[in-house]
Amino acid sequence: MRPNDKLRGWSRVWPAFVNTMAGLKAAWAEPAFHMEAWLAVLMCPFAFVLGKTWLETGFLLGTLVLVLIVELLNTGIESAIDRMGYEWNALSKRAKDLGSAAVFLSLALCGAVWVFAGLAYLLVGT
Repeated sequence: MRPNDKLRGWSRVWPAFVNTMAGLKAAWAEPAFHMEAWLAVLMCPFAFVLGKTWLETGFLLGTLVLVLIVELLNTGIESAIDRMGYEWNALSKRAKDLGSAAVFLSLALCGAVWVFAGLAYLLVGT
């Protein structure tokens, strides 16, 4: 039994928060996450410029967060695969390729949403 398995209710909140911070710290050391996080921070103010409603602004911000979430999941998959060993395995390659494809799709979605929002802003105006 793991130490946190004994905890119930609100007593789980603090250990969960500590684990979350450890995960974010580990992710920050990953170059891809680091770059995507900085780009998200830099793009956040533009969401408030491009978004005409709170819903549009939220959607623009949401796509940025989605990229970070998918990158975290991909990094977790890669870490679990690497824990099993570094020798080549078809299933390990498939898992890593699928994680990479998920990151690509989240980036493509984010890019498309931001391009269309930018075009709408330029062509239609405020």
